[in-house]
Amino acid sequence: MMNKCNIVLLVVSLLFSSSLIAGTIDVTKRGAKGDGVTDNTIIIQKAVDECSKKGGGTVLIPSGSYLIRPIELKSNVNLHLDFGTLLLGSTRLSDYDHAFPFKDGTMNQSSGLLFARGQKNISITGFGTIDGQGGDKAFQFGNDADGGPKRPKIIYFVECRDIVVTDVTLRNSAYWVQHYEKCEDVTIRGLKVFSHCNYNNDGLDIDAKNATISDCYIDVEDDAICFKSDHPEFCENITVTNCVTASNCNAIKFGTASHGGYRNIAVSNCVVRRAAEDNIRHWSKQLEHISADVTVISGVAIEMVDGGIIDGITVSNISMRDVQTPIFIRLGDRNRTYRKEGGVLKNINISNIVATAESLIACSITGVETSCVENVSINNVQISYPGGGTLDMINKSVPEMIKSYPENRMFGNTLPAAGFYVRHARNVRFNNVRFDATKPDARPLFFLDDVVGAELNQCKGAAPADAKFIRTVHSSGIVADGKYLDK
Repeated sequence: MMNKCNIVLLVVSLLFSSSLIAGTIDVTKRGAKGDGVTDNTIIIQKAVDECSKKGGGTVLIPSGSYLIRPIELKSNVNLHLDFGTLLLGSTRLSDYDHAFPFKDGTMNQSSGLLFARGQKNISITGFGTIDGQGGDKAFQFGNDADGGPKRPKIIYFVECRDIVVTDVTLRNSAYWVQHYEKCEDVTIRGLKVFSHCNYNNDGLDIDAKNATISDCYIDVEDDAICFKSDHPEFCENITVTNCVTASNCNAIKFGTASHGGYRNIAVSNCVVRRAAEDNIRHWSKQLEHISADVTVISGVAIEMVDGGIIDGITVSNISMRDVQTPIFIRLGDRNRTYRKEGGVLKNINISNIVATAESLIACSITGVETSCVENVSINNVQISYPGGGTLDMINKSVPEMIKSYPENRMFGNTLPAAGFYVRHARNVRFNNVRFDATKPDARPLFFLDDVVGAELNQCKGAAPADAKFIRTVHSSGIVADGKYLDK
């Protein structure tokens, strides 16, 4: 027999369950058809509007294939996709013309298949799939810089709060897969993202405050996880953990854009590897000294080139394979948008990295003469690389490229260092950084140019006997294992 406590718990459970059922609208009971042909937009939108008007609820999409045009999510609504549910985005470009009217939008403004602006407590859940059908000829306009009509994202939320997106699969976007712009209190967990059907197929773009991203699997054509800053406000207070990233561009990237900046962000316990497909880049055919057919550009890229501020980034416990350049840190002066002063890049801590590189474009930490990178710590890093660097590469002139788009190859297909090239920097620390080359490499492991204050402790590598371990130019205050080096 049940005691009084168990009876009370049972009654509470039944009441809670009945309230959930009462707050759920099954769209098939409103006439939606999961036949992959019928346009279900009006039915689903009415269900969303009704739930929101009543104070909240769940719009349930049962198993089946549902063709939709853009759907606007509203406050207090959960769009739930059952296992076996497939939402198919319209391939008629005109359907997206008014799918996100945002007069003061940024250059990355686009329409969205699922979109919202200024809403609260919205969620997309379940183990269903959303397919943007972005490979359709209607969306083929080349790269973002080539002009043409804007292509839609699959998810696009702007100025929303209390967002939860969990467990769904996102496939085949016409543009970025998902974008959270000027949002707050965001939870993204357990997503499966695969998109190699178009240019600019970023996996996850976030310009937000107070967000957690975890347990996601992202395999895309463009950047996998990309922090954006298109506004004066900081993109800040964010954790990313336990994710697998695969990309033909950058795996974990800060910028561009970098107008406001990034602050108090931690990335940990992630894996970086090559993408499953490479339909556009083909880096081994475009660049010299690439030792694998399919590669990620940079495992971790931290970039400030638009006058903003990067202050307080921690990256730890990352395993990388198939990358051209494991770590790329760049402070440039391309475009000052909201500040008269040059950009700031400081207080970066990168630790516990194991990487296998596939190019001669070494890791780099570079600023410009008027703006130096400050306070960077690189700890417990192990990098394997092809080797084969020559004496000519050491004396190569490295262009400043002050106003250029930031990318690992911006200085050329090689760098004067085999391990880390550092220029225009202050207070840089390397502790227990080790390198292993497949072939002998004539370049020094560290090349420091215009660096004031650098410490290198317990750093080792496979530099040949006639190559210097460290080469310094116009630098001072350089300490290696407790001993000051000559200027």
